[in-house]
Amino acid sequence: MLNVPKRRKTFQVRVGEIYIGSEHPIVVQSMTNTNTADVDATVKQIIELHNAGSEIVRFTVKDEEMAKAVPDIKKKLLEHGCSVPLVGDFHFNGDILLSKYPKMADSLDKWRINPGNAGSDERFRNVIKLAIDYGKPVRIGVNGGSLDQKLLARMIEKDLKRPKEKQLGAHRVFLDAMVKSALTSAESAVDVGMPENAIILSAKVSNVRDLIYVYSTLAKKCKFPLHLGLTEAGGGSKGIVASAQGIGILLNQGIGDTIRVSITPRPGQSRTEEVRVAQEILQTLGLRAFFPMVTSCPGCGRTTSTVFQTIAEEISKYLQEMSPVWRAQGYKGFESMKVAVMGCIVNGPGESREANIGLSLPGSGETPSAPVFADGKQIATLTGDAKKISEEYKKLIEEYVKSHYK
Repeated sequence: MLNVPKRRKTFQVRVGEIYIGSEHPIVVQSMTNTNTADVDATVKQIIELHNAGSEIVRFTVKDEEMAKAVPDIKKKLLEHGCSVPLVGDFHFNGDILLSKYPKMADSLDKWRINPGNAGSDERFRNVIKLAIDYGKPVRIGVNGGSLDQKLLARMIEKDLKRPKEKQLGAHRVFLDAMVKSALTSAESAVDVGMPENAIILSAKVSNVRDLIYVYSTLAKKCKFPLHLGLTEAGGGSKGIVASAQGIGILLNQGIGDTIRVSITPRPGQSRTEEVRVAQEILQTLGLRAFFPMVTSCPGCGRTTSTVFQTIAEEISKYLQEMSPVWRAQGYKGFESMKVAVMGCIVNGPGESREANIGLSLPGSGETPSAPVFADGKQIATLTGDAKKISEEYKKLIEEYVKSHYK
């Protein structure tokens, strides 16, 4: 694998016990979709997200009932042994709630504020003053859907006064206004007295190419850590692909210090999918490793059986489930282990030999004979149906982890 891209230099921002910035690993974060006032439901989802790998969790604080619930959420999380940093998401009335509920303000590890709907420049500065008093970092999060319309109008008017051939156009001005809003707000916060190492910026849009332009421009103009993510990526494969494209391209340019994948979950599906996708974006780029990932083939006319598909899915699930167990047992470095499940003899033996541990099926038959390779040498031949081979392969993987990652 080629060397990972060098990240742009940023300030280092502490959020609880986590640091965000160029000297630290890129942080995965997520957001709840529960009613924050429902303490038990919110605590349950935060724990679920944290156990899945979310290193920071954000929730909305939109009214007094939610504000009152925050200290209880923090208390119950600590009772469950969960100390994940918590971020309060404020829109429209953040200054009021943060002033009125000091226990809530203190319970949070970071505040997210949107200058486009803070109410006024004065109210925005009031939130910053409170953040200084409480010693809390802030994320100044500009959104395309809630951009300061006065700022946008001024910039459009200025563009229209240029000679026609030099006009940027409404959409380009809109994107530049997002960058301007983020930078101006950060400068205002610093002028009030906010330390530069207590500010994180984001400028989210829902279009991939727009996202790349905005963050690439922002990265050239400041040293604040950047929070990456599409603001509404969508659901299903569209949301995953769009997030991977936008976030991945920026990360590969060395831009980005924390990421959140904002995909729409399927009805009844766990919120943790966005955490897994964020982890896989970082891992496939070689930026971080969270759990061993399976190399498997797509299948073709040579793989007339679905056995290899069943095994690949089962082993992927097994590796994700066992990673926190192995980590707790003190094994280190297994997250980067390459595991293969290949379907036929064309590429199967070669890919399996190149993996740390690999299984190569012959391509057909419900009860195949499948060699297993570890570090290039065959160590076993597994036979039987998909269930039997999966269970025996799991045992070999576990033995490999315990013998190589002590």
